Amino acid sequence: MIVYTVGTFDLLHVGHLALLEYCSTLGGVVAVGVASDSVVNSYKPNKPVIPLDQRMEMLRALRCVDIVRPYHELEYVSACKELKVDVFVIGEDWGNKPHNLAVEAYLKSTGKSVYQIRYSPRTSSTGIKQCAIAQSRNGEHLQQSLRRGPVVADQRELAPLGQVPLT
Repeated sequence: MIVYTVGTFDLLHVGHLALLEYCSTLGGVVAVGVASDSVVNSYKPNKPVIPLDQRMEMLRALRCVDIVRPYHELEYVSACKELKVDVFVIGEDWGNKPHNLAVEAYLKSTGKSVYQIRYSPRTSSTGIKQCAIAQSRNGEHLQQSLRRGPVVADQRELAPLGQVPLT
């Protein structure tokens, strides 16, 4: 079984790791689509801090990831077809944009599954960036900014929302 998920994976952190480890519990092969800078710029105000090739290299180094591939357009159907995806894992911020609806329709038509999960509330790339900016402006140590709670996440923190209804 092939499990596919997509994202930016900028400033790789324990929330990303928890997502990817959760994916590995769903099937034998975990494939990860990594958004190119141009894709990220189409829906976020800033480009990633870490270049695409380095983000992909870090993901390839993880035991729980088997396939890493970039995507250069907000379109997921072609990758799902090429990889013969059985399960597509999406985050809670998925939404109903045309490219999202297209892949959901394709997966439904082929009898495949979409699982939507909640992100770890403890960390995010955006939060890390904000802490780094605060540190550089205030001389504050980054660890003090992150001390609001444990920074460790595991797959139990990813409460599955279940299968997305594809009707």
